[in-house]
Amino acid sequence: MKMKGVFKVTNFIDPQKWSDFVYNHPHGNIFQTPEMAEVYSRTKNREPISLAVIDTDSDEIYAFLQGALLKEISGFMSSFSSRSIIHGGPLFVYNENGIAAVKTLMIHYNEIAKKKSLYSEIRNLNDTSNFKFLFEDAGYKYEDHLNFLTDLTKPIDELRKQLYKSKRQAVNKAKKVGVVVEEITNKKLIPIFYDLVKKSYMNSKVPFADISLFESAFDVLVPQKMCKFFLAQYKGGYIASTCFLCYNGLIFDWYGGVDRAFSKYRANELLEWHSLKWCAENGYRIFDFGGAGKPGEPYGPRKFKQEFGGNLVSYGRWKKVHSPIKRKIAETGFELFGKMLIK
Repeated sequence: MKMKGVFKVTNFIDPQKWSDFVYNHPHGNIFQTPEMAEVYSRTKNREPISLAVIDTDSDEIYAFLQGALLKEISGFMSSFSSRSIIHGGPLFVYNENGIAAVKTLMIHYNEIAKKKSLYSEIRNLNDTSNFKFLFEDAGYKYEDHLNFLTDLTKPIDELRKQLYKSKRQAVNKAKKVGVVVEEITNKKLIPIFYDLVKKSYMNSKVPFADISLFESAFDVLVPQKMCKFFLAQYKGGYIASTCFLCYNGLIFDWYGGVDRAFSKYRANELLEWHSLKWCAENGYRIFDFGGAGKPGEPYGPRKFKQEFGGNLVSYGRWKKVHSPIKRKIAETGFELFGKMLIK
């Protein structure tokens, strides 16, 4: 399939056209925005890969893709411990030119990614089954992956009724014992937020994002009302944290953590309910819980998320290992990164 007109792949993209393209696309999402590219560029060990196919006459975008390159080791060995994650992309115009454009885009992206990363993973935020031929032609393999989505257009009382009884009881208990939710409006509190999230990730034995990711999100996204940070406080101390991304009616539950020494006070449940309620009251349409693991495999947070009453979906992921040789080296020589690199 050939494109009609003259097109080119470029990483020099007009910011306004880029922003408009993502915002007006039916599946546009915050991870494909210029603002998120800025967050990635300010974050230690992360790098945005932003590419577009444009009409050279009009500068109109026909396909766009943004990935986040995550590095665990610097220097010449970085490609053995790096991966590129594409949330909710690529985006393309749903016509003949758009399909031809995204095919060209994926070829170009793969050439870049194989030099920088061990593998690429496209994490779908919507059903891509109608276009699976595009990903298969580019060498990607599909893996099932679950998620929960909550319709926020329902009345608050109905959202509350969707909660499992155990979750309603947990929220009530947190309030009764005096847990209070507080929005982070001062960047000085980001280290407290970060420490709580990091504690939760330590048990998974996988690398965790540098604090600069959250500092950058606070600096870039919060002023644009594209991100919210909250803390749960109990008797003057902070015991749980959460943040979510806000974009064009959509909410993405990004990171959260809890101090397990205070888990009996159910601050985590209160924060999650507070987030759902806040988003519904502020006109958002969908709350994306950020993933629920692979079907048939144990995944601790799945039950927690399920009990907030969202709809179970399986949009899955597309994955391409760019170098089987590098993968084998990573499997045998980088035990620290085992789970994240080879799963």
